Amino acid sequence: MKTKNSGLPVTVLDFGKCPEFYNISIDNFNAMKRLVDHIITVHSSKVINYISGPLVNPEAADRYNAFLEVMTENSVTVDPDRIYFGEFRAIDGSNAVEEFISSGKERPDAIICANDAMALAAVEKLSSFGYKVPDDIIVTGFDNTYNARHHFPALTTVSRPLEDAGYKACEVLIDLINGNKPEKNTVFDAAPVFSESCGCAAEEIIDINKYRSDMYKTVNICKTDISLINRITTELAENETSDSNIRTIAKFINEIKCDRFAICLCHNWNKIFTGAESGISEETFQTHGYTEKMSAPLILEKGLNTPVKTFSSADMQPAPLSGGGNVSYFLPLHFRERCLGYYIFTNTKFPTKSLLCHTLILNISNSIENISKLLHLNSMIVELNRLYVIDPLCGIYNRNGFIRAADELFRSCQERQQKLLISFIDMDGLKNINDNYGHKEGDFSLQRLASVINECCRENKICARFGGDEFIIIGSDACEEDISTIENEFSIKLSNINSIIKKPYTIEASIGTIVTEVDREKTLFNLITQADELMYEKKKRKRTSHYLRHD
Repeated sequence: MKTKNSGLPVTVLDFGKCPEFYNISIDNFNAMKRLVDHIITVHSSKVINYISGPLVNPEAADRYNAFLEVMTENSVTVDPDRIYFGEFRAIDGSNAVEEFISSGKERPDAIICANDAMALAAVEKLSSFGYKVPDDIIVTGFDNTYNARHHFPALTTVSRPLEDAGYKACEVLIDLINGNKPEKNTVFDAAPVFSESCGCAAEEIIDINKYRSDMYKTVNICKTDISLINRITTELAENETSDSNIRTIAKFINEIKCDRFAICLCHNWNKIFTGAESGISEETFQTHGYTEKMSAPLILEKGLNTPVKTFSSADMQPAPLSGGGNVSYFLPLHFRERCLGYYIFTNTKFPTKSLLCHTLILNISNSIENISKLLHLNSMIVELNRLYVIDPLCGIYNRNGFIRAADELFRSCQERQQKLLISFIDMDGLKNINDNYGHKEGDFSLQRLASVINECCRENKICARFGGDEFIIIGSDACEEDISTIENEFSIKLSNINSIIKKPYTIEASIGTIVTEVDREKTLFNLITQADELMYEKKKRKRTSHYLRHD
């Protein structure tokens, strides 16, 4: 890990796997033991279900192992069907109760939950089935969150000294900076809070007036944030470019009290896939971590945006913060499994206090993904348009492209009363080349002929492969002298290309050119037919044996 080798002092919370770091932890294990023991010994619960967090999480593992140990110590059976493994999300508590009830097993005396979010959701789900807490089933949580304390019934849970742990982490860093050597590991005790959801009286009395005041402030802030979300959602939906999207985001972020807000994007967030890449898969996208180089199109500070085109993701911050004592929150910017980058909120309570922070960043993430899709779609439209009008073998206009471009020249000559030049060119001896040297050589000869024709098209002229071995040149603002000029130039360049490629055959072609007035009675294809007929007369006068060179 780069962090280990950087020489920088690092403190971590509840992560003892890396002894190089200074770990500040809270004793989850013993606190959970005390809580489960209370449910068994004080409330005589014998049938107990458990809703766990993910065991890859060390806190979830400690709480689960404590539950198992107390159950064993008290000779209470641990039924695997009464254990539900979730992800610490509220929905897990609801799903677990659904599974427990539908199992057909005996109703549990208690449900122990590994955190408050799952516990509160479990209480609500039990209520929907007609069960009362704690009269019918005891429910406990872990963390002693604000919602757990103010719920009815108030949740029996575990209080963890999170603020003390955070404060201690800062103290350890300061000690290290000052040259001291603090303890590598600091462990804080956690304590059970026995309350209404297990049938105990609440240990602390809630100040109802303060609660009402707090709830009013919360609801009022929520209303303000909802207004912000609604307005930014509406305006973001109208954006079609990255620049306009960033301006809209900046406009609304200014309403949030924040010293600095930044959007940092992986360098490939707007990668355009073309050609063979069009069959993209999920593996094509950034799904883990961040690209080595990133950009920050928005660094909003004091109402001004100072974007950074490129910075190293190892630096995390796209530009240094001024002063000290800054607190930054880094939040992921993603669309489904695709990692687009991250947000940085600096010196603001918005990420931790607003109920709608998650909604806001999801809306912004979706808008950035929409811009990415628009860029990709526009690129595909350009590519499809190119394929529609360009001959893939010769790299010049095909008949579709010719008709589009020639119509403009034709109308321009009509409106300006200019003469139109049309050269019709037919390759001589392509069949002989294909028969004697193969179709690969035939394609090569067509490409070389097309390059000669293209070189003859300068100002006011376009060319196209009209079909098979037929080509056409059309030009505006022409005069009679242009006939000999273009045919002589074509002859010289064709002779030069034969000298360069030194093939056992000669690339030859017949050309017929007209310069004519363009009146209202003439159509473009009438004039093309005239040039074609002139070319054909010249071709008939050639000796067919001249098509191949004999050594």
